[in-house]
Amino acid sequence: MRKGAILCKIHIWPFRIGGAHALNRLFFGDNLEVLRESIEDETVDLVYLDPPFNSSANYNVLFSSPKGHQSGAQIEAFEDTWHWGEQAEKEFNEILSQPNTQIAEVVRALRQFLGENDMMAYLVMMANRLLELYRVLKPSGSLYLHCDPTASHYLKIILDGIFGPECFQNEIVWQRTSAHNDPSRYGRVHDIILFYSRSDDHCWIPQYEAPDEGFYKAHDFEIDEEGRRYRKRDLTAPGHGSASGQYEWNGKFPPQGRMWSYTKENMEKLESEGRIVYTKTGMPRLKIYVENLKGVSLQDVWANPGLWLNSAAKERLGYPTQKPLSLLERIVSVSSKEGDVILDPFCGCGTAVHAAQKLNRKWIGIDITHLAISLIEKRLRDAFPGIEFEVHGTPKDFDGARDLAERDKYQFQWWACSLVNAQPYGGKKKGADGGVDGLIFFQDDVGVPKKIIVSVKGGENVGITMVKDLIATIARQKAEIGLFVSLNPPTKPMISEAAAAGFYQSATGAVFPKIQILQIEKLIDGSEAARYPNLDAGALTFKKAAIEQGEDKQVDLFAEPIKAKKLKK
Repeated sequence: MRKGAILCKIHIWPFRIGGAHALNRLFFGDNLEVLRESIEDETVDLVYLDPPFNSSANYNVLFSSPKGHQSGAQIEAFEDTWHWGEQAEKEFNEILSQPNTQIAEVVRALRQFLGENDMMAYLVMMANRLLELYRVLKPSGSLYLHCDPTASHYLKIILDGIFGPECFQNEIVWQRTSAHNDPSRYGRVHDIILFYSRSDDHCWIPQYEAPDEGFYKAHDFEIDEEGRRYRKRDLTAPGHGSASGQYEWNGKFPPQGRMWSYTKENMEKLESEGRIVYTKTGMPRLKIYVENLKGVSLQDVWANPGLWLNSAAKERLGYPTQKPLSLLERIVSVSSKEGDVILDPFCGCGTAVHAAQKLNRKWIGIDITHLAISLIEKRLRDAFPGIEFEVHGTPKDFDGARDLAERDKYQFQWWACSLVNAQPYGGKKKGADGGVDGLIFFQDDVGVPKKIIVSVKGGENVGITMVKDLIATIARQKAEIGLFVSLNPPTKPMISEAAAAGFYQSATGAVFPKIQILQIEKLIDGSEAARYPNLDAGALTFKKAAIEQGEDKQVDLFAEPIKAKKLKK
């Protein structure tokens, strides 16, 4: 379970999604609470979830600095470690007391087998959420669970207990990268995607991959007198009872137990069009021209390099678990229609909601970190100018901002940085940031991009010393501008000290205050904004998504349980 979901309870605004209202919304918070409090029964057409798995203890988001600056800022996006403790025990008991006794028995048996370790904590957390995801799915809905081989077999048992084994459709093997050299083992290059439907009557829109040269070599293709490439297809089909398919053609009857695929009238039409050829024995075959082939229907092994997200891919945003847009477009296209509702309860950097928006679906995204929510907001606005959507669970006013600052200092800092379009900087170690909470890079002339330092203060007391510290940090970091983002109003000495710092003279001729004190309440309502050169065209902060028209380290999930952490109130 991501650390934020265990350590603090996130307030979700009282809002229920259902029917026509279930569209284009982001939620910040624990997805279990969001699902229970805000998503109604049978309102979602497709669920895709990519929960953290098989990773190092922490996922770091790396923001590489432009050339000429020190190595990139690094912040911890979330802690991807499950431990058996108070929260896991609580959710285990919830599973035992809910109506689905079959999954209760499955989870109880797994605990007897695995014990109270990290793997069991992970499975309990997932089972509870999968029960809620089943509840919100429409009878015609489908679910795709993205996981890896260390836990896929356990998760399949849990999904069988929730959906029923008869609703299992496919175990998809997705090759996520090219060859690896893994010591003393075969190269590990694939993930598992478990595909379940809630009923037999689920949405299915067949998709095809274009044939390649290997396809042509593997099948018998011929070239006709016009130079067109074609293959031959049998003109019989299984059947006994249809009189329209039992007739003599070219002196032949269909083999026993089969019939002609077309009526005699249609066979004559195909013959007149030159679409029928004959074997040496006189049996007819239908000519299928290459240009009329749909392609190869999708199989359950996806090894197409077009579904990879390599290190140089333009769509990379710097988020550690980002999946390729082409992968999500495939899933959305196969298992939903335009206007359907897509839900991603672990939306990370927002690839699933991006694919949904691009393919004209409605969508709901949930994540436990403000960093992810801020990144998704920017990604969607960059890719779809003028897009409209709502964000729930993030501060909307001073009281909301103060509540977040009191509950989680780091989530507050990351959210505050998003108000000025800055990338968060530094980890959670005290003093590690050297007075820097965020960075902005901008370009207003030829040469090395310039730097802006962001300092965020969420405490009750602010004073002139903090401004002096920011001025010193700017000098030490060789930055041009400092933004002092404060929850509470500045004092008069602070305002005077900031004014005395002077101005930054841009190469464009514009002048900007070197120290800018910005109140969060005014940033929210739009009455204040950060001022620096070329904000729209030259900002080099987050990577920008195009406008639409590494390897993880194993975690031992079977390790001995650790002492449970105390829950914050």
